[in-house]
Order: sequence, then structure tokens, then C-alpha cells
Amino acid sequence: MVIIRILILFTLLASLSACRLSGPLRTIMQGDMTMDGGMTMDGDMSMDGDMNMSGQIATTMRSDNLASRLVSVPVYGNPECTPSVSGRTGTPCGPALGKIAVLDIDGLLVNKNIGGFGSLGENPVALFREKLDAIAGDPSITAIVLRINSPGGGVTAADIMARDLLQVKQSRNLPVVACVMDVGTGAGYYLACTADAIVAHPTSIVGGIGVILNAYNMEVAIEQFSIASIPIKAGEHIDIASPEREMKLDERAMLQAMADEFHQRFIDHVQRTRPEITDTEIFDGRVITGLRSAELKLVDRIGYLDDAVVQARQMANLPADAPLVMLRRDNDRAYTLLDVTPIAPTMSSLIPLKLPGLDRSSLPTFLYLWQPEPSLVTASGG
Repeated sequence: MVIIRILILFTLLASLSACRLSGPLRTIMQGDMTMDGGMTMDGDMSMDGDMNMSGQIATTMRSDNLASRLVSVPVYGNPECTPSVSGRTGTPCGPALGKIAVLDIDGLLVNKNIGGFGSLGENPVALFREKLDAIAGDPSITAIVLRINSPGGGVTAADIMARDLLQVKQSRNLPVVACVMDVGTGAGYYLACTADAIVAHPTSIVGGIGVILNAYNMEVAIEQFSIASIPIKAGEHIDIASPEREMKLDERAMLQAMADEFHQRFIDHVQRTRPEITDTEIFDGRVITGLRSAELKLVDRIGYLDDAVVQARQMANLPADAPLVMLRRDNDRAYTLLDVTPIAPTMSSLIPLKLPGLDRSSLPTFLYLWQPEPSLVTASGG
């Protein structure tokens, strides 16, 4: 509709200012035209040369802003197994055929909708749960591959996602193989530990078994702009970690105790799922390469995504041509094994519109997150 209005505007203005154009101007319109609202333009507009258009321009926008339910999109495998996608009827995969579902876990993992330019604005935790529910209700899926490319995320988000995966895994007795792509740290590694086996690329970044809370003291900066903070509060520590004032020693101790508790929870989870890890120094939050993580038993083997798929297929006793599927919505064009659904904001690191500290209410609090760059601070899109 916007494009049509612009074209109509160009035609009308060209007609009114024909003295600036060389040659005859002829406008032909067929059909009905409806315009609602007002349009105002100031200043001059000049057009030189010819403009030709052929064909039709059509724009469509969903008025209900609703996304479709998830469907299994075949990546490769048995050609006789083609589930219905976007209204196309295929041949359902029967339980005897068996499918491997690849669950993509990308970007910052927080329990809130992540919006941004070019983003579908989904909640990573809710989307993961929806995919698991689809797997739980599909008896033809007999194995899962977690494709992880995440620096981490919220402490609670990691706990929820790991619990949901464990429940589906146990209820269906499904083998799960995790594959760490570029990064599998913090909450990403927490989730990988829930799998039966972990494969990492030789150049992957793995680990980050630690906790961080982003807190800032903006008191001096606020004073430089002659801004006075006048909090009205009941409860001495209700504004703990506020950027508007310096943190007190006892408040810092409170938050440190919470961080230590969450850190120990992470360590317990890793030791419970990977008892073969003996080097406790790795629990200090450091990150290491995929090769080093295999030596320290943080992962089981070095390989690639295809190797993880083969291992999952073998663990589920599936044939070599077992279908591989991903769970997608009809407005998601990510249809291949390495495609990424645009969940994370793509502009937050290019145009940081928020100052760290001043947007603290929109951030997750304690994070299982390897955070090498400030752009991740505001990546939750609050």
C-alpha cells in the first residue's frame, strides 16, 4: 500500500509540474484506487528522464500478527517421508521410518521476547518448549540433535530449557546428541550437558561455567548532567544494584552470595551429567577451544554437525537414509541444516541506543554467559 501511494504521488506531482519534464506525459490508470489518511509534502521535487513500469505490485500484510504452528521441514533423507509444509500435503513419516529432529539453539537465551530489525521476535525459551512439545507428540521422531551456537543466557532460562529437554528425553527414551558450533558457553554449555553426548568443532569456544550480574554505578555521570535521584522506597535494599548510587558493601555481599549459589548449581549440573571431568579449575568460568575441551572431557569428541547426526542415528538404530527434519513456522525461510531463524536483534550491536546501567530493568539478572562484548548487555531488546 505504501509503494502504491508513493507511485501515485510521483504521478500527480509530475502532472502538476509538467513544465520541468521534456516530452509528453501520459498517465493511464485502470481499476479502483482508494487512499485513506492525509499526505503532506514540503519543498520542491524534480524528476529527469523516463520512468517505465510494467507488471503488478502487490503487498500483503497479516492483520492478526499470528504465526503458524511449527511443522517438520525435511532437510534430507528418505524421499518417501515428506511431511506437510505450509499447506502442501506430503507423505507422513510413520513411526517405523524414524526421523532425527535438529533443534537449533542460537544467540542469547533469555526468557523474554527478543525483538529487533529483521527479527521474528520470539521468546527463545518458549520456542524451545514448543519444539519439544512437537517432538513429544510425534512418534516418528526417534532422536534429537541439539545444534548449539550460543554464548549463554539467563540462569533461570538455562534451568527451564534443560529441565524441559530432560523430561522429553526421558518420557520418549530419545537419544540426544549436542553439537557445539562457534560458541557453546554459559547457558549454551549448561544445555549441552543435558544431552547424552557432546560433539564440538575443533575451533569451537566451550565452557564459561560461571555467573555474571551486570551492575553499574552511574552516580557521577548522572550528577554531571545535574540529574538528582529522589527514590521513594520502603525496604532498605529494594534498590540494590541501582545504577543511581554506589553499592554498599553488605549489598555486594548479598549479590555475591546469590552468584555463588547459582555458580555451584551450574557446577553440580556439570558434575552430575559429566562425572568424567576431573580438572576442577575449569569451573572458574574460563572458555577453551573445542580441542582442549575434548582433552578435559567437557565434550566427548571432536567432529562436525554431520558427525553428530550420524551418532544420533546410530544411537537410535536408524538406517543411513533416516530423514532429518527441523521444526519451522510458515514464515521462517530457514530450511537447511545450517540456517538460523532470526530471533536475536541484528541492530543492537550496530546502533547501541541504550546506555548500560540505565536499562537494567529490561535486562536478565544473573547470567550463565560468556560476555566478551558490551553489545550483549542490551541484546535482550528491552
